[in-house]
Amino acid sequence: MNIENTKAQMRKGVLEYCILAMLKNGDAYASGIIENLKEAKLIVVEGTLYPLLTRLKNAGLLAYRWEESPSGPPRKYYKLTEMGEKFLIELDATWDQLVNAVKLTTKK
Repeated sequence: MNIENTKAQMRKGVLEYCILAMLKNGDAYASGIIENLKEAKLIVVEGTLYPLLTRLKNAGLLAYRWEESPSGPPRKYYKLTEMGEKFLIELDATWDQLVNAVKLTTKK
């Protein structure tokens, strides 16, 4: 079994949650999201983010707006919708349950 493959699958599993949680703190543009995810070692390939943002937008969890940039083309800023905020609350509870379950099973 390939450990790198398993680690990549674990990161993929929490990527949506991390993006939504990041946007809870305020609007962000894709490059900023990518930078934060790279710093956290959660994303390696930039092409992974754009389809995910589109899927979250199409699900009604995110919205975006265009904003002029002082140093280049306009930027697309993403934000949580009301539905996205409610969805994130559910994910927060699920995350807490998951963390507790992992702690319980690994103590034995």
